[in-house]
Amino acid sequence: MNIRLALAQINSCVGDIEGNTKEIVLRIEQAKDKGADIICFPEMSVTGYPPEDLLLKKSFIKDNINSLKKIKKSTDSLIAIVGFVDYKGSAYNAAAVIQNGEIKGIYRKTRLPNYGVFDEERYFQPGKEISVFKCGEITFGVNICEDIWYSGNPTKKQVTNGNAGLILNLSSSPYHTGKPVIRENMLRERAKQYSCVLGFCNMVGGQDELVFDGSSSVIDKSGEVLSRAKSFEEKLLITDLDGQELVVKSRKRTGNGELKTIKLEPIKKKDKKNIKRSKSGFYNEDNEILRALITGTKDYVRKNGFKKVVIGLSGGIDSALVAVIAKEALGSQNVVGILMPSKYSSKGSVKDSKLLAGNLGIKNITVPIQDIFNSYLVGLSEIFKNTNPNEAEENLQARIRGNILMALSNKFGHLVLTTGNKSEMSVGYATLYGDMAGGFAVIKDLPKTLVYRLAKTYNKSSKKEVVPTAIITKEPSAELRPDQKDTDSLPPYEDLDRILRLYIEDDLGIKEIIKSGENKELTEKIVKMVDRNEYKRRQSPPGIKITTKAFGKDRRMPITSRYK
Repeated sequence: MNIRLALAQINSCVGDIEGNTKEIVLRIEQAKDKGADIICFPEMSVTGYPPEDLLLKKSFIKDNINSLKKIKKSTDSLIAIVGFVDYKGSAYNAAAVIQNGEIKGIYRKTRLPNYGVFDEERYFQPGKEISVFKCGEITFGVNICEDIWYSGNPTKKQVTNGNAGLILNLSSSPYHTGKPVIRENMLRERAKQYSCVLGFCNMVGGQDELVFDGSSSVIDKSGEVLSRAKSFEEKLLITDLDGQELVVKSRKRTGNGELKTIKLEPIKKKDKKNIKRSKSGFYNEDNEILRALITGTKDYVRKNGFKKVVIGLSGGIDSALVAVIAKEALGSQNVVGILMPSKYSSKGSVKDSKLLAGNLGIKNITVPIQDIFNSYLVGLSEIFKNTNPNEAEENLQARIRGNILMALSNKFGHLVLTTGNKSEMSVGYATLYGDMAGGFAVIKDLPKTLVYRLAKTYNKSSKKEVVPTAIITKEPSAELRPDQKDTDSLPPYEDLDRILRLYIEDDLGIKEIIKSGENKELTEKIVKMVDRNEYKRRQSPPGIKITTKAFGKDRRMPITSRYK
């Protein structure tokens, strides 16, 4: 007899317990229509992930538990495994196993991650009880996200002492570059290691600075991927499994065998035709990153109640890529580009911005800032008397532009998308209350060299020159003074990004970076710039995590520090 497994790769919104519950019930009904026997949802799908300090509110936990009443009613004989927050004197990251309108058992996550973007020990107690669920001859185990990353319990105990032939893992595993393949390789290893079929159900969608890629999959005992949901899209992944392959007669018990077996009603034999397995491939690295940025932007804007965004178009590569992502995420009709030229803006920058806007089909408005800038200079002339012009006058222009963008945001309700990249944010090559002003920093975690690469990738996949070649090939400049170039203040971006990666993502110290072959003077200069600009980064808007070390989420350094 075949077992029809459904993995519901859904996009839950944190705190929208009512909306998430409706989505879960809808997916249960769809699974029943398709003849599924078991449906599995992601980790904490009722509350969304991560709810952070909402978990400190008892009313929030109570509302999430009450939502299970509606979910229970929809199950009938279908076995539904739903991620939620349980409470028994303490809060637990848990999964409810529901059948015929009853919660048959609850599994509580045993491994609580407390590194990088995770802070689960702040909110949860680890589960102590490991269980398996037996329905007829088939036994399956349920565990949650981090539990499967460890080579050992609970999975080991579920398959060896509990004779589970199927392991279902509920996850909210966030994305970073290359993570889908890294994760799946681990899952394949676990399936082979324990000779069990593994169903992995992951969250999809954006939540503040995190993006969840989904990439849910079913893997057989040999480590072969039987089916896989497309990354960054909601999907009800249906997979037919040979029931006899899931039956385990007996395995040699290992270690102390405390394990609870919970009986479910046997799965009823149904007349159903086999469903063709869906096995979507992974994106290549550049397109994977683009999909993550598009997903994160779309969900941040929509989930926070905005419809349109406004972007300052400078004629540079950063604002061009942000405009591309916004158009793909929200549609061209919901993106407004603002050109704010001064006397230092080149004709090419204005021309290129208008060409980009036309290629994307977005509205563009020109608001010259020269007269406003002149009035600032007049107003400050007495205070600035007997001083030489420097960054103060230059940054006035950036702050005027920030003011204009925020004024349009206030007037029309658009969200301002900032355009600063990781390279510039790392070393403080950005203006507080100027180009840093806004609501969401789309490419905050993208090194400058990657920004260029993604623009070229987008043009290639579009099979036309959407981002004008002139924008990609021109020497980068803030255009705040005559003939200004980024290299006046910064090393070439190839060198800068290489040293930043070693210092920020690899956590190497100065001596280690120099030992790896980098120039001593340049390394010391860049590290000093990174350290002294922590205060700026703390005041920047949230942005999408792409690398393994995103500022704010993964890397939390003190603002005040004398460590060199």
